[in-house]
Amino acid sequence: MKTFAVRYILAAAELVAMAVVAEAQQSTKIPLIGYLEGGPQSAHTVRIKAFQQGLRELGYEEGKNIAIEWRFADSKVERLPGLAAELLRLKVALIVTGGGTPTRAAKEATSTVPIVMAQHNDPVGSGVVASLSHPGGNITGLSTLTPELSGKRLEILREVVPKLSRVAVFGNTTNRVYAEVMREIESAANAFGIKLQFVDVQDAKDVEIGFRAATKASAQAILTTPSVVLVAERAQVVALAAKNRLPGSYSNSQFADVGGLMFYGVNIFDLDRRAATYVDKILKGAKPADLPVEQPMKFDFVINLQAAKQIGLTIPPNVLVRATRVIK
Repeated sequence: MKTFAVRYILAAAELVAMAVVAEAQQSTKIPLIGYLEGGPQSAHTVRIKAFQQGLRELGYEEGKNIAIEWRFADSKVERLPGLAAELLRLKVALIVTGGGTPTRAAKEATSTVPIVMAQHNDPVGSGVVASLSHPGGNITGLSTLTPELSGKRLEILREVVPKLSRVAVFGNTTNRVYAEVMREIESAANAFGIKLQFVDVQDAKDVEIGFRAATKASAQAILTTPSVVLVAERAQVVALAAKNRLPGSYSNSQFADVGGLMFYGVNIFDLDRRAATYVDKILKGAKPADLPVEQPMKFDFVINLQAAKQIGLTIPPNVLVRATRVIK
């Protein structure tokens, strides 16, 4: 009888010990988050580093106290729903999205798992959130004000190119924010008496076709609208612009970094860094519905003087002095 009692006590003690260990393991389990992007990883290296920097500033280090599952659609937007579903199967605590199209895919995949927009061109207009101040639902994050800035890019292009009268606008008509962006550009074009030529770029092969059409129509400059495909093909875009001696006003600073003439707009790397703040708050218990969507705080005007010299263009001093960064 004593032997049985001893065995019983030992077994009970072992069960208690196992429960304590399991509880300890549960409490030290690091959170798993997903990151969903429409373009290839190579096109977003700097943005990824900015997001990781934001996490480090808040005390997170990937692999130590936070785990991240990275998913990139390689500019094939049809892959996004499957990638979003894959992240959900991994039981991620939240999903960070890098743009409007990935956000839409994540939204359609879940109405419960929190979604943090690292950037979105028009979250209210596209129906992703109810309002900036009260997003509602499971989505919050950062807006880029892209439609409002698109007309300004054309205005700056007009300041740089003498007697500008015809501009080729490169974009993707399947982009949900395309129509609103084009309204802003058309409004500015009408005010300045500039004729626009629309070039639809839905995959890499459309870039060269678009430039042939632009030169045939006697375009004097090009303007790009937000597009995963264009960013992924930025080296080709910039090379063809130089080859055809077409000044370009681009929608992403990465174009200027690879030889494009100029960029005016939001500092997207600052947005990616700030997205980490939302991740931190949600992991600590905050609800996306209660976290207002924030707008940009930093804007960049980048001018590439090497690109200007290559096409024989002189940047007016009154424009050059406004640049936040000059590439010489």
